[in-house]
Amino acid sequence: MQIKTESQLRELYGFPSGRAKNKGLSSLEKHTMHFIERSPFLVMSTSNKAGELDASPRGGIPGFVKVIGKTEIVIPDAKGNNRLDSLINIVETGKVGLLFLIPGVDETLRINGQASIRTDAEYLNLFASENNPPKTCIVVTIEELFLHCAKAFMRSRLWDEKAKIDRGSFPTMGQMLKDQLGGSETPESSEAMIKRYKKDL
Repeated sequence: MQIKTESQLRELYGFPSGRAKNKGLSSLEKHTMHFIERSPFLVMSTSNKAGELDASPRGGIPGFVKVIGKTEIVIPDAKGNNRLDSLINIVETGKVGLLFLIPGVDETLRINGQASIRTDAEYLNLFASENNPPKTCIVVTIEELFLHCAKAFMRSRLWDEKAKIDRGSFPTMGQMLKDQLGGSETPESSEAMIKRYKKDL
């Protein structure tokens, strides 16, 4: 049976209660600010006007996302591949969802809000010391945020050293792209790709 309504879902799952029901906030406080300041990685979710979705990883040294106030944060758009999927979606809908991670911490921080792409000096200057300063910044006005429980990370053992695979047993990015795109060139090695990427960090 396909589930088609919220009432069908509620029949199966019921409703949140206790902390799960009440933990949503509308602004940052000391613990969520601290979480952002210690986070080197986030996943940014966006959609366009047609409802087509995108999820994009973003990373930097801890604190690469700047907290401006209790309801505003700034994310630098670091040099990438110029697909601009997230940026185009934000221009179209002005909405964003963020998931912040800290290595070794199983809890995550979720933020939903309004977003805009900015070139104002007051925002770009926050990242002027970067090797490759961003051309734009993503300014997020927070509407909802909450800490997410550890269950998914406990199940996945994401930070467990014993759960890591031997990278040599997995195809390189160059090999996967060659197979997907049907190219005839020799696949780029991991070493060559890392060397090329480092120029953009």
